[in-house]
Amino acid sequence: MPQKKDPKHKKKPRTLKEKIYNFVKEFVVVFGIFLVLNSFVIASFQVPTSSMEDTVMAGDFLFVNKFIYNLATPRNVPLTSIRLPYIVVPSLWKVERGDVVVFEFPGYRDEVKHPAMIYYLKRCIGLPGDTIQIIDKVVYVNGEIFPNPKYVKFERAYILPKDQPDPRIFPKGAPFNEDNYGPIVVPKKGDVIKIDLSNFDAWETFIKREGHSIEIKNGKIYIDGVEKNEYVVEHDYYFMMGDNRDNSLDSRFWGFVPDKYIVGSPIIVYWSWNPDIPIFNIFAKIASIKFSRIGMIIK
Repeated sequence: MPQKKDPKHKKKPRTLKEKIYNFVKEFVVVFGIFLVLNSFVIASFQVPTSSMEDTVMAGDFLFVNKFIYNLATPRNVPLTSIRLPYIVVPSLWKVERGDVVVFEFPGYRDEVKHPAMIYYLKRCIGLPGDTIQIIDKVVYVNGEIFPNPKYVKFERAYILPKDQPDPRIFPKGAPFNEDNYGPIVVPKKGDVIKIDLSNFDAWETFIKREGHSIEIKNGKIYIDGVEKNEYVVEHDYYFMMGDNRDNSLDSRFWGFVPDKYIVGSPIIVYWSWNPDIPIFNIFAKIASIKFSRIGMIIK
């Protein structure tokens, strides 16, 4: 009597063509699952700079929870910094003051949009509508001292005086520096900003980042070709700072982060090594692995 074929039994590929076909099919499935998870749920992020020392270190590899704040279609071509058009669906959770956040870099102070898609990692200091001020390196939010994070770091023993403005500071022309900054109000959706010739430079890039044209003609201000003396903010914004306060290019230098640029929250360090050692020096690279950091929860 002939034996019945086990329906669970799969025919093994015999020819090279069948093997290639099966490999490609499996690769497409696995890569598709990876894209879905990387786009909507969890992603890997490498800390590129020391701006968040000692909370996270340059060379740390983190898992980032992308589900918590904004669900979005892919923002860039995988494994590249090439931008893609994307759609954001806000989640039920909002960024809270003190959260460590991964976000899309909005661009340098006078840059409407940075040409490459770059992700930054900073701590949220100010929420939409908050008033931020720094006095002699002490951060105040809405008139109250913002407690220093556990691993906050100051590399300079001296304080930049109030009468020494930094030409790099945000907004353009402001008489601030990184140690004595503000007060400045973090914009929120619906805010009405009065625009005149005296503050045109401070708000020009901000308005362009929201997708509008702004210019001066014959001593008058035109937004999208219409004479205006005020502007209504279209998004909620956040103020971000690094925990390594004296070595961090953050909102003090390039401005606010819009809600749609928020990517997620880091969860845990899953790998850590020295980023300054080239990969071809493999033995030194392996020797630089920091096992003491692997498994650390980011707060």
